[in-house]
Formats: sequence, structure tokens, C-alpha cells
Amino acid sequence: QVQLIESGGGSVQAGGSLKLSCAAPGRTFDTYGWFRQAPGKEREFVAAISGSPWVDSRMYYEDSVKGRFTISRDNAKSTVYLQMNSLRPEDTAVYSCATAPSIKWSATQAMAATGYSYWGQGTQVTVPS
Repeated sequence: QVQLIESGGGSVQAGGSLKLSCAAPGRTFDTYGWFRQAPGKEREFVAAISGSPWVDSRMYYEDSVKGRFTISRDNAKSTVYLQMNSLRPEDTAVYSCATAPSIKWSATQAMAATGYSYWGQGTQVTVPS
């Protein structure tokens, strides 16, 4: 059983920043993704990072977060981060991290929630309007 431990959520004014973390103690995966779900809406892809010791990391972003959010990873800490800048009220959602044991070679692959094996519990991000 893989446990993903998320942290860093909270409430921030529009234009502010938050940094989410997702730790998978003792495990390393080729792909880490962040998804979010707002009240009354379906879960949507936010960002993913995919790579291995033999494949350079590639990052994928949902269009509305490009230029504002940055995904990164620290393999030594088995942790992936999501730096979120210039937050907007429409970014309000529960953010969940997910992992996959394989490389995502395209954005289409990275965006598919069915391609991820393990999921965290989620952390709330609120940006009041």
C-alpha cells in the first residue's frame, strides 16, 4: 500500500501564492500528477512531471495554469511540489496528488486520471473572490 501525504493547502487572497507538497515515503515513481476538483465540478488535471534516471523529466500543465504553476520533484525526499503563483478564485478546489509507475510520453497520457495508480487524500486550496 502506498501512502501519499499532501500538505500546503490553505486560504490565500487572489494574486497570492501557495506551495503544495506530496510525499511518498520510501517510494519513487516515474510520474507524479496533481489534479483538482472544485465543488460541483468534475476532477480536472492540473500538472504532471514524468521522468526517470534514464529519461529526462518532462512537465505537463493544464492551459489555465501555464505560467502560474510549476511542478517539481525531489527524488531524494520522494516528494513532488506544486508551486502556485498568481492564484485566482477559480483555482479554488481540493488538490490531490497521484502517482504512476510509468513514463507519460504525451500530455494526453499525463492528463488521464485513469493512468495513475495511487492517490492522496487531497488538500483544500481556497482563493476568495
